[in-house]
Amino acid sequence: MDSNLHSLSRQLIELRIEHADLDASIDRLAEASPQDELLLRRLKKRRLALRDQIERLVRQIDPAEPA
Repeated sequence: MDSNLHSLSRQLIELRIEHADLDASIDRLAEASPQDELLLRRLKKRRLALRDQIERLVRQIDPAEPA
């Protein structure tokens, strides 16, 4: 169980880093090349998918207490 939690925590860190990198890339691309809407939409969709993965992992690591 402990190694599984460690693995999930590591995955969470890696996803958060990837999300931050993608966020920075989107900002740079929007400033440098605003005409590339298709690429921006794809990157934003990937960023949203990463955020969803992060939220799922957080719930696995620290599930909410029952009401």
